[in-house]
Amino acid sequence: MNLPLPIPVDRALKKLGVDLSLARRRRNLTQAMLAERLGTSVMTVRRMETGHPGTALQYLARALQVFGELDKLDELLDSAQDTVGLSLMNEQVPMRVRKPKQGSGVL
Repeated sequence: MNLPLPIPVDRALKKLGVDLSLARRRRNLTQAMLAERLGTSVMTVRRMETGHPGTALQYLARALQVFGELDKLDELLDSAQDTVGLSLMNEQVPMRVRKPKQGSGVL
């Protein structure tokens, strides 16, 4: 099932690729040097830098590690900062909590 890539997703991937390229060049790394550090091919680095959607996520994570930015990946969908998810959970919180009936199996 190959769905077309939504335009905002395509733009975000292309921006990520440009940012990866800039980070690499700021560190005076060639594509070959980065590929060696990532344990992949130069072609994979090129695909990452053009925002190719089929590039494996592990290579992005490895690149973030090389650039000293791996903590950014930890922050992406931090559940403590998920305002929509927390709001949905809060809607499910009961207004009242009653003592369970005797013998219901609840401690």
